Amino acid sequence: MADKGQAGRKVIASNRKARHDYLIEDTYEAGLALMGTEVKALRMGRANLVDGYATFYRDELYLEGVHIPEYLNGSWTNHTPRRRRKLLLHRRELDKLHAAVHASGRTIVPLSLYFSGSVVKVEIAVATGKKHYDKRHALRERQDRRETERAVFGRHREE
Repeated sequence: MADKGQAGRKVIASNRKARHDYLIEDTYEAGLALMGTEVKALRMGRANLVDGYATFYRDELYLEGVHIPEYLNGSWTNHTPRRRRKLLLHRRELDKLHAAVHASGRTIVPLSLYFSGSVVKVEIAVATGKKHYDKRHALRERQDRRETERAVFGRHREE
């Protein structure tokens, strides 16, 4: 039986660069307050999370820098592509995120944007920026792991 959280999950966009640039500490699922033309543009599978981040204004959390292009068949009701969008979370989750962000060097980045049934959700994460040497170390580990897998796979192939 499929996991309840994964049923009906259609990924629109994912932020692979965030996993490279940041050390992911904690993830949350949040709803997104959108206009109708934004949802229609997302149904066409068009979005970009690469420059996205979340910030607090007063006691609300907003997603900024996410690019959802204008809906092609939209009229004067079309949206601005990089507007600020409100994230919908429970109060205690907002309080946890607020406390985590005020710790030094942490930020909130979007990891993926997806449909859960007919509702648009975004997976956000509390993250700490990686240094250059951390990125090089992670790349080296990934290359070493690939080489060992190739060696093991090559040995099984000869037999």
